[in-house]
Amino acid sequence: MQFDRWQSLPAMLFDVASGHAAQPFLVAKRNKVWEPIDYATAVARIRALAAALVAQGIRPGDRVALVSENRPEWIIADFAIMVAGAITVPAYTTNTVADHVHLLSNSGARAAIVSTPALMQRVTAAAAQLPDIAFLVAMAPEAGRQSPVPVLAWDELLAAGAALPDAADARIAAIGRDDVCCLIYTSGTGGVPKGVMLSHANLMANAEGAYRALLTLGVDREVFLSFLPMSHAYEHTAGTMFPISVAAQIWFAQAADTLAADMLDAKPTLMTAVPRLYETLYERIRRGVERQSPTKQKLFALALALGRKKALEPRSLTLWERVQDLVVDRLVRDKMRARFGGRLKALVSGGAPLNPDVGLFFTALGLRLLQGYGQTEASPVITVNTPLAPRLHTVGPPLHGVEVRIAADGEILVRGPNVMKGYWQDPEATARAVVDGWLHTGDVGHFDPDGYLIITDRKKDFIKNAGGDMIAPQRIEGLLTLEPLIAQAIVHGDRRPYLVALLVPDEERAKEWAAAHGKSQDLHQLVDDEAFRKAVGEAVARANAGSPSSERVRRWALVAEPFSVPNGLLTPTFKIRRHRIREVYGTTLQQLYD
Repeated sequence: MQFDRWQSLPAMLFDVASGHAAQPFLVAKRNKVWEPIDYATAVARIRALAAALVAQGIRPGDRVALVSENRPEWIIADFAIMVAGAITVPAYTTNTVADHVHLLSNSGARAAIVSTPALMQRVTAAAAQLPDIAFLVAMAPEAGRQSPVPVLAWDELLAAGAALPDAADARIAAIGRDDVCCLIYTSGTGGVPKGVMLSHANLMANAEGAYRALLTLGVDREVFLSFLPMSHAYEHTAGTMFPISVAAQIWFAQAADTLAADMLDAKPTLMTAVPRLYETLYERIRRGVERQSPTKQKLFALALALGRKKALEPRSLTLWERVQDLVVDRLVRDKMRARFGGRLKALVSGGAPLNPDVGLFFTALGLRLLQGYGQTEASPVITVNTPLAPRLHTVGPPLHGVEVRIAADGEILVRGPNVMKGYWQDPEATARAVVDGWLHTGDVGHFDPDGYLIITDRKKDFIKNAGGDMIAPQRIEGLLTLEPLIAQAIVHGDRRPYLVALLVPDEERAKEWAAAHGKSQDLHQLVDDEAFRKAVGEAVARANAGSPSSERVRRWALVAEPFSVPNGLLTPTFKIRRHRIREVYGTTLQQLYD
């Protein structure tokens, strides 16, 4: 495939659509029925919406915010904004009014396209404070009825745009490869989000890299299940632009609690997700097995043991083990693959480090899981494991065309066509992040002998204890959360004599424990129960086993309320906001040292 023949992302989509006009493209559930939109229909709507936006005064270079859950209209709006020559500014649906004020004012957005009435309420409250917002577009007819800012109806705009002269092809021809196509704001794990300027060339380079990395799977007639927020760089590129480049279908998962059913309906061939999803599925599968008969539990354990051995030492199975492996492949792994739709070529994990044990668990059960690495400033993918030679403790080799080197202090540096143009209206931050063409990622790692990258931790997250030891908290947190009773953990101890942790119990496991021991199932009461705390202490001791003294958690506190997106302690892609947790639980952490 020749990616360099495309000058821009709209040029890519329109070219792909010309050869696949009647093929299903965007598939979403409406009124309990999966409804497909083919490539030709999607392109027609993009042309109409782009014409309508131009008629409303949107000009090349203008910024237009997009506030919506994953749905076909998200992609139609994104491409219509680009066809108009403007820049898409995706926003998380979890944003507060204050978050929207920052994003809209910092980007200088001229308009915003919003999906639901609930989201519109927050956007209008923000837009009312910003004189530069000319209008809003409501996908839902009832949204924005009492807005102080003019609100235009999505369907009416499409109809009006369809009646206007179609200048889409000329506008697309005017787009340069290095023009900015989107401002994606960082998730704010370390402070105020910054707008990352990504160009058409950036995203197409990433799509080409993904294509080359997965080529050995046979990239053809792919079906993607979209689950992560499309406002996040990972889903925007790997779950949207890459699928479009290979003429794939994109199905939209309805919600987290319907994901299992959505997989059965969509039967995806490829799926991208963050480690938190895989950790949740891992725990859900383990709980399900515990409810099975002893015979089925033994078969499952055998499938895991043989699968792990095969993954770690491919040629180590004896003849008898190979026979057993064939049996459990039919009796256990086939059923597991069927739960994911039965056609899955690969699950791809990114956005945060994946615990190797979780990756090995899925691999042993016959589900290929490929861990990658990236960040928004790199469009976002930097490295990914290849299907034929994955190494679960690594994030794989660099993508095609991407250079990675390790600085003297261990920081990972990246150079290539995927590196951002800079931070929006922040030349100082840009100069700090990109030096002589090399993106300073802020992550620390090293290469194995075969060129696979191993991430140690975030540079700024490293804990330097009172003894001068440098400690990576993510590895320790991963060990803690592998314990069934512990759902979330954050380790603390910078310039301290030992490590402490905040632990959030797994609600379902905790309630099972409470029922078995005749205790209250109210988590707020359970975290103070002496017997439950003893059980958690035993879990911490198991997680500590095998670690050097400096990396063991000496004291800990239980927190009844999970770290979540609504309470601001997780990003929308489920990464821990350490600075916020330390602010909220600063007193508790201090008490662990008193």
